[in-house]
Amino acid sequence: MAEETENDNNLVPANDRIIPINIEDQMKSAYIDYSMSVIVSRALPDARDGMKPVHRRVLYGMLDLGVTSGKPYKKSARIVGDVLGKYDPHGDSSVYDTMVRMAQDWSLRYPLVDGQGNYGSIDGDPPAAMRYTEARLKKIAEEMLSDINKDTVDFQNNFDDSLQEPTVLPTRIPNLLANGASGIA
Repeated sequence: MAEETENDNNLVPANDRIIPINIEDQMKSAYIDYSMSVIVSRALPDARDGMKPVHRRVLYGMLDLGVTSGKPYKKSARIVGDVLGKYDPHGDSSVYDTMVRMAQDWSLRYPLVDGQGNYGSIDGDPPAAMRYTEARLKKIAEEMLSDINKDTVDFQNNFDDSLQEPTVLPTRIPNLLANGASGIA
C-alpha cells in the first residue's frame, strides 16, 4: 500500500516503467488531435439541422427563456447571460456575435432572431453592445424548435451536467441549404 501511494505521488506508472517520448512528436500529435476535435465538434455545422453548437444553444436558450415571436423583446445581455450560464461557457462575445449574425438579414437569407436596436450594418459597422439591444425568436426559428419537447431528438448533459440540451434541433427547414454556414472550417 505504501508503494502505491509513493508511486501515485511521483506520477510513475504502477509497473515503475517510464516510457521516453519525443516532446516534439507528442506536441504535434496532441495539437492535431485537439484541432480535429474542435473542428468536428464546434466548427462544422451538423447537416441534420444546419447548426453549429453555439447557434443551437442560442436558439434553444431563447426558447427556454420564453423569448418567442409573440412575446416582448428581452435585453440581449439577459439572453446571452442565460445561454452562457446554462449551455455555453465559452465566452459572452461568441454567444452575442452568433445571436447578432442570426438577426442580420444580410448575413442570413432567413434570419432566425428578431433583433431590435443597432445590430450593425452591411457596410461593416459593428453592432451596439449587448446591453443596448434586444431580441426574440423569429417565427422560422420557432419552426426549427417545434416538437422539441415531444421526444423527437436526443438530449445530452450540458457542460456541468446540471441541465440537458438538444444534440440537434428537430427542424423541418433545410437550414444548411437555406442559410448556409460560415466559419473557420
